[in-house]
Amino acid sequence: MDRFHGFTLQEKRQRDEQSKLNVIIVGAGLGGLGAAIAILLAGHDVTVLEAASEIGEIGAGIQVLPNAARILFSWGMKEILEPHATWPQKCNFWGWKGNYLSEMDFHGYTRVTGVPFWDFHRANLHKGLITRAVQLGAKMVTNARVHDFTIGDNESSATVLLADGRAMTADLVVGADGINSGLREIFLGREDPPIATGDLAYRLLLDTKDMISDPDLRPFVDNPQVNYWLGPDVHAVNYILRGGELFNMVLLVPDDIPEGTVNTMEGDAAEMRAHFSQWDPRLGKLAALCDSKSVLKWRLCIRPSLEPTWSDPSGAFTMLGDAVHATLPYLASGAGMALEDGGVLGLCLGRLTDKSQSSKRKALEVYEACRRERTERVVQRGSYNQWIYHLPDGPEQEERDKKFKIFEKLDEEWLSQELPVLPQVQETGDDPFPWRYHGVARWLLTYDMWQDVEEKWAACTAREPASESLRPSL
Repeated sequence: MDRFHGFTLQEKRQRDEQSKLNVIIVGAGLGGLGAAIAILLAGHDVTVLEAASEIGEIGAGIQVLPNAARILFSWGMKEILEPHATWPQKCNFWGWKGNYLSEMDFHGYTRVTGVPFWDFHRANLHKGLITRAVQLGAKMVTNARVHDFTIGDNESSATVLLADGRAMTADLVVGADGINSGLREIFLGREDPPIATGDLAYRLLLDTKDMISDPDLRPFVDNPQVNYWLGPDVHAVNYILRGGELFNMVLLVPDDIPEGTVNTMEGDAAEMRAHFSQWDPRLGKLAALCDSKSVLKWRLCIRPSLEPTWSDPSGAFTMLGDAVHATLPYLASGAGMALEDGGVLGLCLGRLTDKSQSSKRKALEVYEACRRERTERVVQRGSYNQWIYHLPDGPEQEERDKKFKIFEKLDEEWLSQELPVLPQVQETGDDPFPWRYHGVARWLLTYDMWQDVEEKWAACTAREPASESLRPSL
């Protein structure tokens, strides 16, 4: 058996013109490209609009959990992505002084779920999505900044208006323009900035050549693992990228960017190091390898779900990803939720048998029914992790650390079974190690978008009024 087997490969559907939508996706980030792939597999035509002059991705590392890997594999991307992926053996949690707290066997969970925990340089994952979208027939348009959209008079289409004066019309427009979404504000008819969380992130990429000569740091390179350090008001995350060439490190600290200014700005490397000067010496050594005098820092913001709906009543406009449910990165699930959004939207549009307004409305209703509650839970858990990761030393921190040990033992016992099963339930346990069995694993890692769409579609159909021919005469 292939070590990765927990997925079903989707084939591209063929459609006649009576049921084939022309779809415009605004934004060529991970969510927008994922939606493009899923909608193309459903047999529709897709144009992706990107404001920048080139379609690319900045940033550093990104973790892909099994629920997201399952979808990527179903899109036919396993071979495209595998050469660029790191498959960490496990994940470790440490206290801020370097005291061991707990671990999770990522490979063990892969045996159960059939799909891996993978780490990527964000640019590699992004390029893989572009490759697959283009293979499937996506039309990619750059220098296409959208500054407005309108719904057609007959409400069967939407038109996006570009900053250079161009106008483009489609049966469906999908807003995937990120946390600072302009389409969200146009849809609402008012300003609606994301909400600051009180934290910011320093993101560093280190050359592993600078680490291997130090006996304290070399194990991070030789044995790829994900590592978290937790401490008062602050935590750190790091892991290997690109087959051991790069070391990704993210330092999460209190937000000191002035209010009312930009959300990204240049910071001082010495100031960054000062946050960790009394921490585990390994972290100090890693921070010292940042040879730049300045480092970028990002204010971390969230978007609780858009109320009352993500979609226009016409059925000609909807949104996905960070535009509607941006989360803290503390559950490593922001990109995963955007990919799931795209996958579910594609499955819903795959069920269309015509291009009528009622059909599109139903597809978007089911799409949102599948996605709203789940993404809200992810945003909430990310905020919970902010609290539990940053506890000050004291009774609450001591109780948390005891739970790390208790649930680690339960996790080991479960994985040691001959045929361990991770059930698909909506229960969240008390394990502070979020992705394990007794944390959120049973609802986060097990997500089956095909089953979800099937169930929500049936429920929506059951609520539909009977047609005129079936209604009893009065």
